[in-house]
Amino acid sequence: MSTSTEQPADLSAATTLLRFATAGSVDDGKSTLVGRLLHDSKSVLADQLEAVEHASRSRGQEAPDLALLTDGLRAEREQGITIDVAYRYFATARRRFILADTPGHVQYTRNMVTGASTAELAVVLVDARNGVVEQTRRHAAVAALLRVPHVVLAVNKMDLVDYAEPVFAAIAEEFTTYAKELGVPEITAIPISALAGDNVVEPSANMDWYGGPTVLEHLETVPVSHDLTACHARFPVQYVIRPQTAEHPDYRGYAGQIAAGAFRVGEEVTVLPSGKTSTITAIDALGEAVDIAWAPQSVTIRLADDIDISRGDLLAPAGDAPATSQDVEATVCHVADRPLAVGQRVLLKHTTRTVKAIVKDIPSRLTLDDLSQHPAPGQLVANDIGRVVVRTAEPLALDAYADSRRTGSFLLIDPADGTTLAAGMAGESFATAKAVAATEDEEGWDF
Repeated sequence: MSTSTEQPADLSAATTLLRFATAGSVDDGKSTLVGRLLHDSKSVLADQLEAVEHASRSRGQEAPDLALLTDGLRAEREQGITIDVAYRYFATARRRFILADTPGHVQYTRNMVTGASTAELAVVLVDARNGVVEQTRRHAAVAALLRVPHVVLAVNKMDLVDYAEPVFAAIAEEFTTYAKELGVPEITAIPISALAGDNVVEPSANMDWYGGPTVLEHLETVPVSHDLTACHARFPVQYVIRPQTAEHPDYRGYAGQIAAGAFRVGEEVTVLPSGKTSTITAIDALGEAVDIAWAPQSVTIRLADDIDISRGDLLAPAGDAPATSQDVEATVCHVADRPLAVGQRVLLKHTTRTVKAIVKDIPSRLTLDDLSQHPAPGQLVANDIGRVVVRTAEPLALDAYADSRRTGSFLLIDPADGTTLAAGMAGESFATAKAVAATEDEEGWDF
């Protein structure tokens, strides 16, 4: 079993959890920042550090390359870039963390979408020598689309610009102006040197002009809320349990994970998309009957009436059920190598429900340079962000993504081979949806 010279902080001692993601262009130093954060917060086991030191020496480096703590793939180490999302778990005395180190190369932007989709905070790195570049804008746009409530601008490699305050101030002003136009609610700019450790865990002696928090201090103190019980209650059905045994001859339960809100025994619920109503008679959690359950618990709900309910149906409070529709207007991040075109047949996966659909229109594509909308592009290609209108074969109960990240999101999938084409956020975003004219489908998928 691994031992460390200095034991990592006890995970049980920290009461709150922060999920955050790092992003930035290639060679901006994301993996080095993460490695420095883990190393200086005493969250690295001794054998991990020894392996990094050995790998660094074999590459002719005198000091350990802390980026290797997260770049675990052989291809990543050989090329010196991040390809996959690397998840790391660590803790300090004040908070627990789940960190997603996401790729910076434009080819792997899709993985940034994955890593930031559940994050409450995104750290966007910028090389102080290069300033804000196109990929920086793309990552800011993705963070805004995914409704990440807190964004940290880490201006890295300040040691290579002589720790000059004017360089930092100019980059911070440009990025902040751009991010605010996207609707990012909170932006914190921090000048750092991940390689030297300046303002990562410990304050920098080289930048006495900066009086703000270090990266770790900000991560430990930024307010986050995990109260999914305050959201609209939603329960996507994953599986119907019918033992039909001598012990349980009439048991009929609907199993799944509560996506948001809370459910109580005796509460009237609506089953969507059918619209039928019933009353919760029992809730089973971990083999025990409970009176109330809340997100994100996995439970089995039993109802008073025998209703035709199957995987993909959604239970919601009778007085707070979302409207169902076959017309979905959304913003999508296109993540596939093949384009997404008007008239294309796709599968739309929303919570536990997957239905056939057609892309009826692509009203606009976002231009990252000036945030303008390029009208009627006809298709979206890899890493494009645009508005789409999709017509589904069956009604769906989608919330607006602004109201619920869990039940307002969906995937578009290629029905031929199961490839994920796009990640979608239902409803309005910083992009303005336009009126869409219906188009005919020549291959028979006309809903």
